[in-house]
Amino acid sequence: MTMKNFVQPGNYVTVTAPAGGLSSGEGVLVGHLFGVAATTAAEGAEVEIATNGVYDLAKDDTAAFTAGAPAYWDDANKVVTATAADNLRIGTALVAAATAATVGRILITGHAI
Repeated sequence: MTMKNFVQPGNYVTVTAPAGGLSSGEGVLVGHLFGVAATTAAEGAEVEIATNGVYDLAKDDTAAFTAGAPAYWDDANKVVTATAADNLRIGTALVAAATAATVGRILITGHAI
């Protein structure tokens, strides 16, 4: 049974691609909503983003992750980081990643806190 005011599950939502556009698989922060682009989109175009799940995301190569550590989004550099300062939490690291690693495996939660 569906409520009369139900809109959608929210696993994917439509947002406007930011300045510079998005490539499929890139992380994007829209206010406090974080997601991963399902497709490539030009700046200003509508794009579907996944708001939950496990993704390999570009990682800050100056900090290491331990499994279970909080993961934050560095929106200026468009990478996931272990650094909380000036960044919003987007999920949890699922596996350890050395400092030099360029990718982090992250369980995203959809909303940045």
